[in-house]
Amino acid sequence: MHRNATAVAEHLRTAGCAGEVRELPVPARTAAEAAAALGCPVGAIANSLVFLADGEPVLVLTSGAHRVDPVHTAAQLGAAELTRPGAAEVRAATGQPIGGVAPVGHPAPLRTVVDSALAGFDVVWAAAGTPHAVFPTTFAELLRVCGAEPVTVVP
Repeated sequence: MHRNATAVAEHLRTAGCAGEVRELPVPARTAAEAAAALGCPVGAIANSLVFLADGEPVLVLTSGAHRVDPVHTAAQLGAAELTRPGAAEVRAATGQPIGGVAPVGHPAPLRTVVDSALAGFDVVWAAAGTPHAVFPTTFAELLRVCGAEPVTVVP
C-alpha cells in the first residue's frame, strides 16, 4: 500500500474508525470514477476539495453529486472569498495529490467542513491519500475524525 494510504489507515485506526482502506485496481480521480468502481451512488462519494478561504487552506468534503458554489460556501465559512489553489498548494497543505486527498492524514490539521448532503447516505466513501485508495465511513464519523462542521455547499 502507498505510504499516503498507510498513513490514512493508521490515522483511522487511531481514531477508532471501523472502515478499512481499500486499494482500487484503477484510479478514481473523480466522484463518477469512484462511484463506478465501488458500485455506489455518486452522491455517496465524499470529494475532498481544498480551497483557500481568504487565503487560508480549508478542506471541503462535498457529496460527489454537488458542485461547490464558491460564493455560497464562502458565506458558510464566514469568508469574503473562496478560491481554488494550484496542485502544488494542495499537496503542500495535505501531503496528498489532487484526486486522492483524504479527509485525514495531513501534515497539519486543516479547517474542514462536511457537506450536509452526505448525511443522507448510510455509507460514504472517501479517498485515502492516493487516487487508488478509498475507505468507507459515515457522515457522523467524518465530522468526528476531522473535527469538522456541517455546511451546505450549494444554495
